[in-house]
Amino acid sequence: MTKRPFTRTIPFAQALRFWLKLGFISFGGPAGQIAVMHQELVERKRWISERRFLHALNYCMLLPGPEAQQLATYIGWLLHRTWGGLVAGGLFVLPSLFILIGLSWIYMAYGTVPSVAGLFYGMKPAVTAIVVFAAFRIGSKALKKAWLWAIAGASFIGIFALNVPFPAIVLAAGIFGYLGGRWHPRAFTIGGSYGPTQTHHEPAVIDDQPPIPEHARFSWPSLWWHLGTGAGLWIASLGGLIALWGWEHPLTQMGWFFTKAALLTFGGAYAVLPYVYQGAVEQYQWLSPLQMIDGLAMGETTPGPLIMVVTFVGFVGGWTKAFFGTDATLWAGIVAATVVTFFTFLPSFLFILIGGPIIESTHGDLTFTAPLTGITAAVVGVILNLALFFTYHILWPQGFAGRFEWVPALIGSAAFFALYRYKISIIPVVGACAAAGLALRLFGLV
Repeated sequence: MTKRPFTRTIPFAQALRFWLKLGFISFGGPAGQIAVMHQELVERKRWISERRFLHALNYCMLLPGPEAQQLATYIGWLLHRTWGGLVAGGLFVLPSLFILIGLSWIYMAYGTVPSVAGLFYGMKPAVTAIVVFAAFRIGSKALKKAWLWAIAGASFIGIFALNVPFPAIVLAAGIFGYLGGRWHPRAFTIGGSYGPTQTHHEPAVIDDQPPIPEHARFSWPSLWWHLGTGAGLWIASLGGLIALWGWEHPLTQMGWFFTKAALLTFGGAYAVLPYVYQGAVEQYQWLSPLQMIDGLAMGETTPGPLIMVVTFVGFVGGWTKAFFGTDATLWAGIVAATVVTFFTFLPSFLFILIGGPIIESTHGDLTFTAPLTGITAAVVGVILNLALFFTYHILWPQGFAGRFEWVPALIGSAAFFALYRYKISIIPVVGACAAAGLALRLFGLV
């Protein structure tokens, strides 16, 4: 069959407007964000075909990092080369960065004001319910075989009872999945697909039949150029922090820590939250456990990837450590939030710009899914541990020796019921719980 030439191109200014709009409306977590892109880019605008969209999505699902942001980067790169990918992926994050910096400032400066404190009083149990529901939802999809249940159970015991570091759990699960895929492949087979499969009569700009765009073809010089540029940018950035403030400075440690976190986000943001908690709360003490829960509430209710909660972690860490002086805590928070966000998302761009041409050149079925299956199963156990951690701090804030907080228990139970039984989306649930907390606080009931 003769391949059709491209029938039209998308002006860069038009794409720029769409990616900017997407950055402000990308609520609902990765599933909602991917659904929006599918509806707009595949169904309405016909910028990319169904098959090309799903092929790109399958690749992004295998990568560490936020898959929706990586998918936007991938499609932007297909349409307008490297600059298009940088703009699409960057605008997916920048609105959330500015919004979270503003909300974090309000939280740190006015968090003890009764109205603000009341909002977070209701949001905390809602976030706990969301994490519990996430463990249930991911587990129901991922744990289809007995071996996968065993991996999930082992990961829960490892992190809950033995304090095994999260990276070690991911590595062990990946190795186990790889070996299991070789020895018992049926037990580590992932089924299912994403999205509808409508047939369209109008050809897409990036269609099934036209040849691969010239810039998307694999070449060794392009690979080495992108790899060298990305590595050089990372080395220069981290090296600059070391030169300015030294290795032990909080900003340098944030850059190094969140680089590692960015490489461990297999299975979505919920999977890496325990690792972020271990480092940010326990090891470095950039923020408290309850502040971590409040940050997750902000991440759930603002546009952008959920992993943007790291922006809040960075801001609070900078504000708390006050490394620019006690009269410049806002400036420290802004700089720390920016540093954390930069190092968290840099690898995502590199994965697309380096790996995209390989994927576009093959257009075959992706391999090495068995390690991802093992990691996903382990993630279920890790998220369950996170849910128990949040539940403990919400219901027994003074420890088991203190009193049981029945009001947050009722709010959290109602939130879980709304998510599970009535399939209400996250933002209305969190909003209703925040309103309930505000009312209770203003009327002096809590």
